[in-house]
Amino acid sequence: MEENYGQIRVLHVLGGLGVGGAECRIMDLYRNMNRDRVQFDFLVHCLPDKTGKKSPTSDELMAVREPDYFDSAVYQLGGRIFCLPKFVGTNMLDYKNAIKRFFKEHQNEWKVIQGHMTSTSAIYLPIARKSGIPICVAHARSAGVDKGVKGFATKFLRTPLQKEGVTDFNFACSREAGYAVFGKNLMDAGKVRIIPNAIDLRRFAYDEEKRNKIRRELGVSNAVVIGHVGSFRYAKNHEFLIRVFVQVCRLLDNDDAHKYSMLRGMRIKLLMLGMGPRMEEMKQLAESLHVYDRCIFAGNKSNAADYYQAMDYFCFPSRYEGLPGSVIEAQAAGLQCLVSDSVTHEVDVTELVTMKSINADTKEWALKILDDLTLNDEEGGDVLSEEIKLNQTLTAIEGERRESVFENDDTPDFDILDSDTGFEKLNIPDEGFNAVKKNEFSIGDRKDSSEYILNKLKEAGFDVKSQAKLMAFFYERGHF
Repeated sequence: MEENYGQIRVLHVLGGLGVGGAECRIMDLYRNMNRDRVQFDFLVHCLPDKTGKKSPTSDELMAVREPDYFDSAVYQLGGRIFCLPKFVGTNMLDYKNAIKRFFKEHQNEWKVIQGHMTSTSAIYLPIARKSGIPICVAHARSAGVDKGVKGFATKFLRTPLQKEGVTDFNFACSREAGYAVFGKNLMDAGKVRIIPNAIDLRRFAYDEEKRNKIRRELGVSNAVVIGHVGSFRYAKNHEFLIRVFVQVCRLLDNDDAHKYSMLRGMRIKLLMLGMGPRMEEMKQLAESLHVYDRCIFAGNKSNAADYYQAMDYFCFPSRYEGLPGSVIEAQAAGLQCLVSDSVTHEVDVTELVTMKSINADTKEWALKILDDLTLNDEEGGDVLSEEIKLNQTLTAIEGERRESVFENDDTPDFDILDSDTGFEKLNIPDEGFNAVKKNEFSIGDRKDSSEYILNKLKEAGFDVKSQAKLMAFFYERGHF
């Protein structure tokens, strides 16, 4: 890397600094950046009501703004936080005036402005460019919009971004997000660079000690835990998730055919991490469907990576996404994932992911979850192999191996019987049979499959340490 660049400051524009997907990904990148060379600042938004002004200054807004989740982390890393009045549709003139004043007061402070809030980036990026910021970037992180008037307004406000020249660079976390925000012409012309939502993979790698600790804290040490991570809003489709869970419970409670006998008597829990405007509504839904006592609404957690370890399965039925980092995190933790096919297929990186339509019946989703948990192969297969894998899964859930269905008190010790007969050599397992070698994969064995999974995710571009080097190169040079 060339020297003598000095420290470069990059301004990231966001709605806030809460625990959202974009915020988490940027903070992961920030922590792994060489901050002697590249430093981040943040421009966020909040309602101006408490200031008594329609177009208050950043200082006036910061004086009344409630600290957000990542504020302290930003300050600790050497970043600064500024604020604009929140755009509500009817305050266009006041919003523009606040932006113009802000960039006039902070001329020559940033080499790059990166707008992750694409709903209004066609407003603030041109103003930032006129103020003298050399590199203006729009970064698409969502492939859809909410329903109703809000969604229509978002699409309308993004329209200028589909024309070349509004920005210097266009980034998107996935092809779907690129087409949704920048349109077919710019995408097909190669004017949009795809930059996956990368994570610190090692932080999510399977850890038995963390798993046991969180499960004890949650009181689910001897339970099957289906997990989900996401803010409680329309896109995440929590109502569908809860109805799928209801079907899982009913299938287990009424398993007269003993199809899932291996799970008989085990408690089943739905663990949901996140906060949001629809959380109370979802609690009421769980109560009305009589599964509230089986649901854990855990809220936001600073150690969210540890909670993936406590899960046994991951369900993600979103209506739309840009590229959900939580599905990548779940894979890094070794979890089987059932994901909506409305989500970009770029998250389908490893053998752990199955994609299914949210137009399918909730019972179909529930059956798939239970089949995966019991490693039931609908197309048949090696029964002994499946039995061994199932024991591995149950060991992870219960903390002890269940007695094999192939063994009882009358089963002889074949190793002793075969001694000195020549048959003992035939019973030596082949090195690749039911054994997880380094960098190989076996469902049900999260620990020994971890390196294989992490390597696949890294090769697909989801490693934040590699991405930090790439982005530092861009920030310093203004090109890739």
